[in-house]
Amino acid sequence: MKAETQKDINRILVEDGDVIDQALKEGVRDAMLRHKKDGLPVVIDRDGKIVWVKPEDLGY
Repeated sequence: MKAETQKDINRILVEDGDVIDQALKEGVRDAMLRHKKDGLPVVIDRDGKIVWVKPEDLGY
């Protein structure tokens, strides 16, 4: 990666980090709600292990 590109990425993360974090949180929440509504489990990483979570256990 070019140094200039890396500087741009770093600048974006510093200046817009909160906006990026919020967008990711909303995206995850939407996906979890969709899975729960459709009765589908979700695969997550829990304590370094891959775990299937039942829709009724999602907590959303």
